[in-house]
Amino acid sequence: MSILKKISILFFISLTLMSIIGIWTDNINSKRVDNLIKEKYVKVANEILENFDNKIKIDKILEKHHLKSLKTKPKNNEIFFYKEFTFGYISIEKKSFEDEFILEINYLDEKYILKTQDEENLKDKMILNGLVFLDIFVLILIFLYLIKLLTPLKNISLEITKFANGDLSRRLNIKSKDEIGQLSSAFNKMASSLEELIKTRQELLKDIGHELRTPIAKGKFAIEKIENFSQKELLKKIFKDLESLTNELIELEKLNSKELELSTFDMETLIIQALNKLYIEDENLIYINIEDNFKINADLHYLSMALKNLIDNAIKYATNYPIEIKVKDKKIYIINSAKELSKDLEYYLKPFTQELSQRDGFGLGLSIVQKVLKKHNFNLLYKYKNNKIHFIICLNS
Repeated sequence: MSILKKISILFFISLTLMSIIGIWTDNINSKRVDNLIKEKYVKVANEILENFDNKIKIDKILEKHHLKSLKTKPKNNEIFFYKEFTFGYISIEKKSFEDEFILEINYLDEKYILKTQDEENLKDKMILNGLVFLDIFVLILIFLYLIKLLTPLKNISLEITKFANGDLSRRLNIKSKDEIGQLSSAFNKMASSLEELIKTRQELLKDIGHELRTPIAKGKFAIEKIENFSQKELLKKIFKDLESLTNELIELEKLNSKELELSTFDMETLIIQALNKLYIEDENLIYINIEDNFKINADLHYLSMALKNLIDNAIKYATNYPIEIKVKDKKIYIINSAKELSKDLEYYLKPFTQELSQRDGFGLGLSIVQKVLKKHNFNLLYKYKNNKIHFIICLNS
């Protein structure tokens, strides 16, 4: 899970809890304030009723509680409290979103309509609610700031991934002075150094390959003038091995930096392309079983090269023929009768590693296979079952 998702989850949890606490606090305060106001003005109303015939006493009560007499009652009020008795009623009403109340006292034919002053309890309640909403607003601002702060990390991750996939020109354009800016600067320096180092190595191998091809070609031409057949065949094999090693080393280096040229093709096309690279004269050496001729998006040149290397190894080290190439369930199986490998598969995926008893070749074949499949995000599996080796290319990564 990304950092952004984790922060978003924490934010929504915090926001939900704060909202619940705010609503719960508001309900408690509302009930408390309502009870205080009701008790206060019911007591005032009863005090007025007790002195209904004493105008002077009533005026003092009104002055004491800062009540103002009104001739008419304002409309559209919300009834806050209402109580009837034998000769009249008491009503406390409130206009929405205001801190003042209308106290109406009706006794026989006389009526008092009184307007209260602003209630301090309601003001305190509004202040408390305002603080809760302010906390929520600040929480949202912090969340947005963190998102802005972490946005460069997504770009850094994307650029590093592209660099790791072979695009050595990728650089970060982040100018901040914080740790993210320092990370960006450090990556750019590292990327420049690696790009220069890799390009230098590529040019060196390219030059070596070019320079080696010339003496190899001259040596192969000179061999034809040798009359001794055994020496001639030995030298031919030596130069052939040198040429093969040179080509494999150059191809292995290309895989480290070259971008894949993706296209869509089916399994039959891939197998034909791989077999064409082998130049097999005896078709009886191979049995092909395509159960599912599915299509795939990949680099045909490099994927067929990887398959060719696996087929070549299967033919080279088989004890019985034919070997089998089977396509099924998004997998390619290369199966041959042979002795079980003495070490784990990881050992043979390293350059210049092979069975001690099988010194034919240079041990680069499986290393090239692994690099090709890794660039495609495919997997190579190995199984030994019923005295047969199974190399499996998994294409459903």
